[in-house]
This record gives sequence, structure tokens and C-alpha cells, in this order.
Amino acid sequence: MVQYTKKERSFILKGMTSYQKRVLSFVIFFIAALSLLYPAKKQCIWNGVEKIVSVADIHGDYDKFELILKKTGLIDEELNWSGGKIHLVQTGDIMDRGPDARKVFDLLIRLEEEAEAVGGKVHVLLGNHEEANILGVAFDRVGYVTSGQLVSFLPEKYREKLENQVRENFSNNSNSSFSIDKELKSFWADKIRNDRKTRDEYNKNFKKLYGKWLLSKNVVIKINDIIFVHGGINKSFSSWSLEEINMRTRYEFIQLGMGKRVNLLITYQSNSPLWYRGLINNDEEEYKEEVDKILEDLEANYIVVGHTVRTEGNPAKLSRFNGKVWGMDTGISRYYRGYMSALIIDQGAFKVWEMKDEK
Repeated sequence: MVQYTKKERSFILKGMTSYQKRVLSFVIFFIAALSLLYPAKKQCIWNGVEKIVSVADIHGDYDKFELILKKTGLIDEELNWSGGKIHLVQTGDIMDRGPDARKVFDLLIRLEEEAEAVGGKVHVLLGNHEEANILGVAFDRVGYVTSGQLVSFLPEKYREKLENQVRENFSNNSNSSFSIDKELKSFWADKIRNDRKTRDEYNKNFKKLYGKWLLSKNVVIKINDIIFVHGGINKSFSSWSLEEINMRTRYEFIQLGMGKRVNLLITYQSNSPLWYRGLINNDEEEYKEEVDKILEDLEANYIVVGHTVRTEGNPAKLSRFNGKVWGMDTGISRYYRGYMSALIIDQGAFKVWEMKDEK
């Protein structure tokens, strides 16, 4: 494909009639629309991986995520990738509840490149909270978007303008019992509840900065004989190929993002891989044959999930169905008051790393 400089493109456009420009715009739009309507396949199966580290729901707690990566040998003190050929799998729900999802995104985007350069891999999977933010409905779910997260994804000029107004009003009101920090927190909390303009600015800027990157991510992957997914896979979806699940999810997100009507098979569905909780909540004795069938369909021996919080504090209780299913959401974020954890799979051996006191 011929690439033109900005100056060359400007010169070409100047020589066109308005009709030609409209035709060119339509052609460009049509090509772009086709690429969205028929998203390309993304690799979702890897074999021959010696070591995997899986971390579940972060929910905006950057500090704890950073500490987990350091303690499991994936990054050094300068936050550079030190995991060599290890595959890191983050199983979704980076967003909401806590304030620092953007910092987690930025770290992971950099680590993706650093790991790839030395033969490692960073896998970021989509969770139901990513679904809500990609589709612009996170504000409709009470408690999803915090003040800290709201501010971090707003356009800088828009944020500064509103904050300067708050600071000016605060300085002119000596009777306030709040500090300026509390005043700002209260101000942004009110914006979350009541200000459509601010919500729209958040949604537009979030999609501009991270939308394309997130839409390139998978919902489910397989490494060696292990399935990784946010919520879980039930019997209905185990008959799908992993490629079908990932492509269908991406297709539905893109269609909804364009304001189009689409038959929702995965998005917002309680039994979808983004939301399903049966692998953790269902009775083991009654459900064991179905789990075996799910694994057989997927040509896998294990499934690792997050999504359903489990804070029992006993690593042995994080596995179910004789070690075939691992539920690794231990409430890492301060919001859930759980504890830090990671699942380390080294040459086929499963081990839970946990830390209940970060001091």
C-alpha cells in the first residue's frame, strides 16, 4: 500500500473537487467499516510454554498489582520486564472499584513490548468491567466508576477547567468544613451521578486512548492444556471454538459501539465467558461430569478463571473439581479487602503465590 506524507496528502486533497473529496471520504469510510464488521482473527492458542503466571481481578489497585509482579519475578525494581520467556495472563477486570486502572493499562502496554522482545508474553483478557467501559455503560452500574478513575480518563483540559472552578469557589468560601481534596472528591462523585456531559467526555476519551487496544484483546485463550477466561465456560460455549468466542465478542462490541442493532449472544449475557460463575458456584459432585465434558470439548485439562471473589485464605480451596478448575479472584483490590495472589504454573505444576500483608 502506498504511504503518503502529510504534506503530500494535503497537496492531493487541494487538487480535488468537492465531489471527489466526498467520494474519497466514502471509500475510506467503507474500507474502515469493513475492517470493523469483519475483525481479523487473533492468536488465542499457545503451546510449549514452560512457565505461566496468572493474576486475576485488579480493579484499579495499581500498587498491589505492581507488587505482585515484583514478587513473582516478572518485573524489576525499575518496573522493567524481568520474566524472560514467562507468559503473564491477566484474566480481566482491570477496571472499576479502584482509582488506578489507567496506570495498570499503561504498565501492561509497555510490558507487552518488553516481554515480546525476549520471548515472553503478556496476555490481557477482557472482563465484564472492560465490557461495561468499552460500551459506555459503566456509569449505569452503581459503584463501578470511582472518582479517581473518572478523573484519570477525562481529557486533561476538560478536567483542569472544572478543577480550577472548584478551587476558585473553595478559596472564596471560607466557611467550608472540607479540605480542597475532599471538596474535589465530592465534586467528582456528584459528576459521576448527575453530569451527562462529564460522562460523555470520559467515554469518548477512554475509547480514544484505549478502545482500539482493548478491542484487540481476547476473552478466552489456551496455553498448553489450560484455558484462561474471566468468568468461565459453560456447556453451551464449550462447543464453540476459542476463535469463534473471541471474534463474536469483538464483533458485538464493535457493532454496539457503532450504534447498530445486533443479536447479543455474548455481550451482557449471564452465561457468557465474561459473566458465567458456575465453575465456582455450582456443586462439585453434581457438576463434575459436565466439567469433564466442557474440558473434553475444549481439548484442555484445566480452566483458570477470575470474576467470582473467593477470600477463604486457603490456597487449597482455590481449586475445584480435583484441581481441574482454579478460581483466582481473591479480592486483590482494597475494595474487596481480600489478599494478593497469583497462580504460578511451572512445567505443568500448579502453585498459588499469596501475600496477605504487603508490609
